[in-house]
Amino acid sequence: MENLTPAERAACMPTIHIISDSVGVTAQAVAKAAAAQFGVMEPKIEILPKVKSFAEIKRFLEEHVACHVDTLGDDRLLVFYTLVHSDMRDELSAYIAQRDNIEGVDIMTGAIRAISDLSGMQPTSTPGTLRAADASYFRRIEAVEFTIEHDDGRNPQDITRADLVILGVSRSSKTPLSIFLAQQGLKVANIPLDPTTDVPKELFDVDPTRIFGLMTTPEVLSDIRIRRLGNARGVAAEYADIEYIYQDLESARALMRKLGCIVVHTEKKAVEETAQEILRYYERCHPSPTGIIE
Repeated sequence: MENLTPAERAACMPTIHIISDSVGVTAQAVAKAAAAQFGVMEPKIEILPKVKSFAEIKRFLEEHVACHVDTLGDDRLLVFYTLVHSDMRDELSAYIAQRDNIEGVDIMTGAIRAISDLSGMQPTSTPGTLRAADASYFRRIEAVEFTIEHDDGRNPQDITRADLVILGVSRSSKTPLSIFLAQQGLKVANIPLDPTTDVPKELFDVDPTRIFGLMTTPEVLSDIRIRRLGNARGVAAEYADIEYIYQDLESARALMRKLGCIVVHTEKKAVEETAQEILRYYERCHPSPTGIIE
């Protein structure tokens, strides 16, 4: 199992079913962190948020077990849950204990119990308390929603509403970078660049200090595209051809010069490093006394 390709690892990773009486953000973060330990950065996740009764939970689990049997021939289910209502939590725990086909992970109980035992305090058992107290949370949610709606060139008619616009050729990490920046509270639109396709005219109405072009070396990009193509390389060989990539990047550079945007080199950098470089430029040009970025 150690020599699996990324695609094979993703295929082996079970869907993670999340049940929460809040929005499930905590469980999602834990699920993604755990999946990353197996080389899977984007595990498939199904969420049942803001649950009000155990009947909802039972129906959700039964439907997904039936779906797994129909599509995979396997009735096993992986469930992460964050329930602060003790009655629902106890019912779910008992339900899972009676079934061999459900692997359940209770994310909150151990942490809450440890704090209670050492502090002598009792938990409030109010779902979403952290989120309700954190005003910036709602701003980040709005930013993430905007960013998803404007991923990969979608909805160009209102990209002037974006805090940032990310430009880049295919496989230049536009989407993961955009999502990371959105989680800092910034509305991000990203636009794919292709020598055969015109960018949306609205792009020229965006303040150049809000536009960031991603640039890398042809060799790095070729390697990424070859790995992305996998067994389908013969079908779209030009996509990873080094000469084609030179033209792709040169066309992107020409557009970035025309726009007068800020160019950020991404080779040998993690998404977080590129994001921090962009944030430094952005805050220099658009300082905010209210602290949009946290």
